[in-house]
This record gives sequence, C-alpha cells and structure tokens, in this order.
Amino acid sequence: MLFYRAGMFVIGPESAGAHPGPTCYRKGGPLCVTDANLCLGRLLPEYFPHIFGKTEDQPLDKDATVAAFHDLTIVVNKQSLEQKGREYVPKTPEEVAMGFIEVANEAMCRPIRALTQAKGHDTSRHVLACFGGAGGQHACSIARSLGMKQVFIHKYCGILSAYGMALADVVYETQEPCAHTYSADNFQYLDARLGELTQQCCEELQRQGFESENITTEPFLHLRYEKTDCALMCTAAKKPSGGTAMTHGDFLSSFLDRYQSEFGFTITNRCIIVDDIRVRGVGHSAVPLENNIMQADKPPQVEKVVEVFFIGGYRDANVYLLENLRNGHVIPGPALIIDKNSTVLVEPDCEAAITANGDVSITIGSGAHRIIGTELDDIQLSIFSHRFMSTAEQMGRILQRTAISTNIKERLDFSCAMFGPDGGLVANAPHIPIHLGAMQETVQFQIKNLGNGIQKGDVILSNHPSAGGSHLPDLTVITPVFYGDQPKPVFFVASRGHHADIGGITPGSMPPHSKFLSEEGAIFRSFKLVENGIFQEEAVTEALMAPGKIPRSSGTRNLQDNLSDLRAQVAANQKGIQLITELIDAYGLNVVQAYMAHIQANAELAVREMLKEIALKTRERTGKTLLYGEDYMDDGTKIALTVDINEHEGSAVVDFSGTGYEVYGNCNTPRAVTLSALIYCLRCMVGHDVPLNQGCLAPIKIVIPSGTILSPSAGAAVVGGNVLTSQRIVDVILKAFDTCAASQGCMNNVTFGDEDVGYYETVAGGAGAVSSCCVKLSA
Repeated sequence: MLFYRAGMFVIGPESAGAHPGPTCYRKGGPLCVTDANLCLGRLLPEYFPHIFGKTEDQPLDKDATVAAFHDLTIVVNKQSLEQKGREYVPKTPEEVAMGFIEVANEAMCRPIRALTQAKGHDTSRHVLACFGGAGGQHACSIARSLGMKQVFIHKYCGILSAYGMALADVVYETQEPCAHTYSADNFQYLDARLGELTQQCCEELQRQGFESENITTEPFLHLRYEKTDCALMCTAAKKPSGGTAMTHGDFLSSFLDRYQSEFGFTITNRCIIVDDIRVRGVGHSAVPLENNIMQADKPPQVEKVVEVFFIGGYRDANVYLLENLRNGHVIPGPALIIDKNSTVLVEPDCEAAITANGDVSITIGSGAHRIIGTELDDIQLSIFSHRFMSTAEQMGRILQRTAISTNIKERLDFSCAMFGPDGGLVANAPHIPIHLGAMQETVQFQIKNLGNGIQKGDVILSNHPSAGGSHLPDLTVITPVFYGDQPKPVFFVASRGHHADIGGITPGSMPPHSKFLSEEGAIFRSFKLVENGIFQEEAVTEALMAPGKIPRSSGTRNLQDNLSDLRAQVAANQKGIQLITELIDAYGLNVVQAYMAHIQANAELAVREMLKEIALKTRERTGKTLLYGEDYMDDGTKIALTVDINEHEGSAVVDFSGTGYEVYGNCNTPRAVTLSALIYCLRCMVGHDVPLNQGCLAPIKIVIPSGTILSPSAGAAVVGGNVLTSQRIVDVILKAFDTCAASQGCMNNVTFGDEDVGYYETVAGGAGAVSSCCVKLSA
C-alpha cells in the first residue's frame, strides 16, 4: 500500500492482499504498487483476464487508478507547497506514481543487501533471479541499484512455485542428535551413524516407488565451535576424504570454509562439536525439465507500441508476447515482454535476450546519470532514508558476522548508526532501542572534548556515562570520516556493543550491589582505540585489565573476546564508511549532507504533527495540554515527568523536575539513557515508521535536574540504571501520554562466572496493556 506521510513517500508494510486488492481491482481497495505500474503504462489492461470487480468479470480499472493518483497528487503538492514555498514545482500524477516505484525498489533492495551481506556475499557478483507475476516490472531497477549486471527471468516466473512443485524431486531426511566432538577418535562412530541413516533414507524412498538408480544421498554434520551457539549444517560433497578425514568426506574443511565466509574469521584451538547427524535422500523425478524452443530466423514480432513513463517523461516502448519469441531474439529497452502470467519491463539502456529454453536474460546498462540537487525532494528524501538505514543495517550485519562473543553474535546486543558532521544522529538501525539516542550524546561529546585532536586514521573508544555512555559494558567505537581534502570529518559512524565482561567486582560486569562506577569495570572516556591507522592492542589491553588494581575487583575475564569484538566493531564502522563514501561519490558531498539534514527535519515534522494531535486530544479530555506522570523505584525513589505541549507549534517541554536524588547504589541512570527512552516512546507513539534520528527530539526541550537519579554525578554507579530504571522511565513517559499501562519494569538480568569467565544476559518480562502492540525497551 502507498502512503504520503509527513512529507515522505512510504511503501507498506500494510498490504491490500488479493481482496480488496489494489484500486484497479474494482473492489474499493487502496493505492498499491500495482496501481503505480498501471498508471505509468507498465501494465496493459487489455492483456489481463476479465476477472475483477464484485462480479469477477471486469477488466482492470485504469481510470480509477489514474483518478486516485490525481487526488493523491493534490495532497502531495499542497503539503510540499506549504513546506517549500513558491520555489516548489508541482508534480504530475505520473511523477508521483514514479516516485512510489523508486521508493518501492529501494525498499526491496534493503533486505537483499542485508541478507546477502549477512552471508558474506557481494551482490554485484551475482545474477538477480526474478519470479512472481510482478517481479519482472522491477527487476531492471533493482539489479542496477544492487550493482548487478544480469537478470534471469524464467519463462514460467509467474507460476514458478507451482511449476517447481510439479517437477520437484522427493526428499526424505533422517537426523539424530550427537553431541560428540569432531575428532579422529570419533570418526568411526560418525561414519557408522551416517551409513545407518543413509540406509534408512534409501529404504524409505524405495518404499515410495523410486528405483535405486534414481536415488542419491548426501551426508551432513551440524557443527559448531565449543562455547558458541551458532551451528552450521555442513556437507562434505565437494570435500572428499584425504585419508586423514572421515570416510564420508572432510567435514572440517567444509565447516572452516563456510565459517570464514559467513563470519569473516575462524577460531583457532577451539574444539568443534557435532550437534546433529543428518542424511538427505533424494528420489529424482523422471519428468523432463526443459524443452528447447525454436531458433529465431527473423526479427521478433512487435505486437504494438505503447507509451511508458520513466524518469524524465514518457517513452515509446515495443510490446512483445513471450510465446512468439524465439531462441536468439534480442530486445533492446524500453520494451514490455508479456506472458499470460507476468509482464517484464525492459528498461532503457537494458537489453533482453531469449535463451534456448525460452527464458529471458536481461543485461543491465549503467542507465542515464541523474543529477540530484541539495534542495528537498520528497521522493529522494524517501530514497535517501532507505539508503542511510540500509547503511546502518549492513554495519550491523558485519558486526554480527565478525564478532566472536555470544553477547553480540547471538544475543544481538549491539547497535550501529551514522551521524552528521555535528554528531547529530542521522540513521540508527532498529537494533537495541536503549541505544537509540545515547550514541548521539557520545559522538557529540568526542567532538567537543577532542576537537582538532580527531585525526584521519583515528578510531575512538568510549563508555563513560558522562560522555554519553549507557553503562560500562556497552563499548562504543566511533570512526570519524574524512573525505577528499576536507579538513574536518564530514560524518561519523559508530557501533555500540555489550561486552559480556570488562572487569569489575563480579563476573559479567553487572554487579547488583555496586556503589561506585569504578566497581563496574574498565572505563574509557576518549580513548584512541586506533591511532594513525594502528590498532592500539597493548594500550587497550592495559585499560581492560586496569580494574584488577582495585581491591575486590578484577580486570576483564574475557580479554580475547573483548579484543575480537572491538576489531569487529571497527570493521562494522569501516563498512559504513565504504557505503556512505559510495553515496558521496555518486551524488556529491553537498547532496548527501543536505539529505542528512532533510531526514532529520522530516523526523522533526512527524513528531510535531504527533504532538499537535496529542495536544488536541488532551485538551478535549481535560481542557488543558499539560500532561503528568510519576512512578517509583523499589526503594521509593520517585521518577516524575511533566509534559507541557504547545499545540500551535507542535513542541513540548519535557521536565523531569521532582525526580528523586541520585542513589547510593547502581540504579542511577545516565542522561543519554533517558534520552533513548524518550526517543523510543515518541517513535512508538507516532504510530508509523519514522527515521531514527535527532530530529525526533528537535521539537522538545528536555529538563533533567543534575544530581537526580536521571542525571547522576560522574562517579556514580549506573549499571542498574541502564537495565532497570530505563524501564521505569518508559513506563512514566507512556503513563504521562496516557498510552499504555506500566510494564513489569525490569529487564531481569542474569549474570554468572568465575575468575576466568563472565556471562550476562537479560530475560524478557511482561508489557502493560495497550490498544496496539507496544514493544518494550531491551538491554
């Protein structure tokens, strides 16, 4: 479904489904991507069956679609004119529809980039396989955006799932648990079990009617490193036994290759555990898969010529029927290739070729260079929003893939973000909500504290609460990014990860009874983790072991994991730098920085609209726009909040005056955590997806009195404030806004260990009653 919200073109996630379906289905449905393609001439109603409308005997209704886009265009132009003034050039319905297509394509690219990156692959080195009735309309644009040079579209792409089921082989698998180590002492046992499971597969497939010559089997071992939870199902099909491995093949090499590919490293001197033994048996279908089509002996037959809208205006496009095309036919874009179940759009500067099997192979050209200015364009705003968020998400994938600790790799207790040259948050991937606003405080502290001391080749490590930290185990790695001959950083990237142990008086660095910050682990305020491009391993090791100098305390109990995870955070930042630098190379520094500011302004607009709506409802209910909420910690310390909303400006003063004093314990909460709780609640209350950036707080003046539990002194213990008090802050904010009932109010922290090992995690609790789903803050 298509929406225009707060000056942005938004695609989904809501779907109209098959009923009522898009507007063009004649059932009163909303505008959808299908409507946008129809409006632009990329779908031709005359080639669709007459199955629409309540009586299911009508054609697609293009007139209704065009009329709906005309109405939406009026809304877009009105809001844009109010926001931009006389310089704004009104859009046409086609330009609005094209804008939604561009945003939809970028939205589809985001998960492809993220999932591919998670497996350690580069999209530009692959072919885009397209299926589904609608896939062919977007394939060229998506492939170009992903850097792919080739698109493959099967001749039955519109019904590929059904076609595949008809031709599918029959698969039967047997599996059993194991829990043995992968070592020579156990090879005989593992080979024997694989042999037994193989026999079971063959007997079952023969019982289903397959001859032995049509049955193949493949053995698998489910392997993982000891003390990790991430197991990989490995086959030795391409790793024959070299005499020192199992009879069924060299599973070790297979595991190491795959682990290196997916995670970027392997772990030396660590046992490998066999969690499960599996054998897959396949009974092969005797149905012939493909029949070659006739060779082309004349040019392809053009059915008609139609006008199709692209960026820049309408262009003539030839229409071809796939059933009339032959092997060797070459079709330059723009063109439409139509089948009974799908429509393929061959864009300008692309070329389609028909294969011997009747499939379509499209070669992607570079496309016309498009100049984007620094002035606000609502279509480009949506696209840049996706690109910035995609950057933060891909940073997260790199961090997860290259980290070694359970806490980051498997609990996913980390966040990644990018920031403007002033340190203002631009995009924070939705990893851990409690990190949302906190990292901005950290980056801005480093800019103020180090000033010109921030040099190219430096990477800064920080975790101190007074420097924007949340609690000490959350180590933030910040990389300034210099571009060209710019003397100062043009943007920053940062990653924050919870390290399971950084020293302190208890394993896990989450002591329940700490009274001072120094008891909670190693402290970094503005530490150069990398200086002049050199990783400062000796210095950071010394800092991580420094808590051991304090009586009853210890240095880090997981030093190697700390060092590995810090390197992973540096690598994640480097990925962010690469992606944003590519954006700057494509669009120019001024344009990228301008859209950083535009996206922050858009988030501000969304929050202002929400505050105006809340003020209106509050005035109707109470006769005023003053909100108040309070709650208490278990020791009786009050958390008080007064919200005074200006209903005309859409601004508010959020005042925590009246909150109790700093406590002699660890439930004190750094200011950054309170900001994170506030930005999280605001985003939840907006009711739809808005960019996670500093613009959310721009309409809000925040008052947090110093010396309170929400703004403690520099040496106060804070480890519990991040995981317990933060929950109460959320409860109080939502209570003041009358949004939902209080939650359980704690993250239920579990920590254990000894002199050598420390572990920590949280266990989820309950959320308060609410009219719609409201996700709680997580550690």
